[in-house]
Amino acid sequence: MKDLLKRAVLGIGIAMSFFSITGIVFDIIGSGNFTLDNYRFTKMVIGCILVGLGFGVPTIVYKAENLPMPIRILIHMGIGSIIYTAVAFSVGWIPANSFGNSVLIIAIQLAAAFVIWYLFMLHYRKEASQINDRIQAIK
Repeated sequence: MKDLLKRAVLGIGIAMSFFSITGIVFDIIGSGNFTLDNYRFTKMVIGCILVGLGFGVPTIVYKAENLPMPIRILIHMGIGSIIYTAVAFSVGWIPANSFGNSVLIIAIQLAAAFVIWYLFMLHYRKEASQINDRIQAIK
């Protein structure tokens, strides 16, 4: 349970970081006129938390060593991407009235998700290598 909570908090933290940076970018692009009405900010923050949970919690699948790695990746990224897409449409991150823009934003989201996944994979590979090196040094 502690591990699941850690994964959830990490996922939320990463999502909130991206949300904050994106908000800053839109504020700069809008020359300080980036406004949200009708509780849109609150809805977006709640959506951001859901996206963080959607990508963070399913990482528990990487503990299942009996599943092939491509299946674990598909489960993790599939759940996260589905949750992101549903949240993004509901809070207005993806415009429902423009098919081209919607596809572009979804593609950018998927690319960002896989970049983050790849960076974590590199980190954990390096960590495993260091642990293996220490074990070999002890022998």
